Amino acid sequence: MELFDSLKQKITGKNKTIVFPEGEDPRVLGAASRLAADGLIKVIVLGNKGDVETTATNHAIDLTPVTLIDPATIPADQHKEMLDALVARRKGKNTPEQAAKMLEDPNYIGTMMVYMGQADGMVSGAVHATGDTVRPALQIIKTQEGVRRISGAFIMQKGDERYVFADCAINIELDAAGMAEVAIESAQTAKIFDIDPKVALLSFSTKGSAKGDMVTKVQEATKIVHETAPDLAVDGELQFDAAFVPSVAAQKAPGSKVAGHANVFVFPELQSGNIGYKIAQRFGGFEAVGPILQGLNKPVSDLSRGCNEEDVYKVAVITAAESVK
Repeated sequence: MELFDSLKQKITGKNKTIVFPEGEDPRVLGAASRLAADGLIKVIVLGNKGDVETTATNHAIDLTPVTLIDPATIPADQHKEMLDALVARRKGKNTPEQAAKMLEDPNYIGTMMVYMGQADGMVSGAVHATGDTVRPALQIIKTQEGVRRISGAFIMQKGDERYVFADCAINIELDAAGMAEVAIESAQTAKIFDIDPKVALLSFSTKGSAKGDMVTKVQEATKIVHETAPDLAVDGELQFDAAFVPSVAAQKAPGSKVAGHANVFVFPELQSGNIGYKIAQRFGGFEAVGPILQGLNKPVSDLSRGCNEEDVYKVAVITAAESVK
């Protein structure tokens, strides 16, 4: 089944609600309207009422199926409830005055709506930088128990082919423990997309063919994953060709249950991950869907500021699917 047909099946009838803090943007508003009209999710759009309505009129977008909330006109009792919850969540790190200032930012309002159960997930980043989306999520939603960091995965798809690449968006450097953590989180992401994870921890070396600290890190990460998630199919350190091509795997990593068949690829640091997914996208003709933020207690997705309406639509579908237990 095509990726998004499968995801749509997962969320249809689940009444999931996604909040979009960038309602004045026509790409976001168009995608939100379509999602609501298609009956896939319930949609909350945040934005200045007049600006949102003007955008809708100028781009022939139907606002009828969308719930529009103007942050400036949130009732006082609801605003106080949100403010009190934010102060409590920050546990003394912010004063009520500072928290009130934070709630002037629609990303903080959207994140609080997810935290308070008023929405199942948030999609932002079409206008805001990654930090503006990620910071509230880390401060309020926080990472899952036992997870030290979030990471960014991309679903790479072309025809019947479907893979996970990570971390391609968040962590500039990863130590062995961090790489292991990304590997385990990426395997969980793969399952959302009906991928039976076979995880390759990538390097410029295969099974000791080269030496150096960078190689040792990947070897140690692989050992940590084996100890932490013994049931997970994972191997490393593997060069990409050994991880992906059966004939190369037979030569370089004979006996490996992952080499030659990997579908989840974990890069040793951000530079190689970001370059790798863009090469696959531009040279290989793969569609790169994401980044999907991994490791949070509730789903928040960060769009690229270069996204189009279809990207917003698809990322929202993914975000809703992540919230389905």
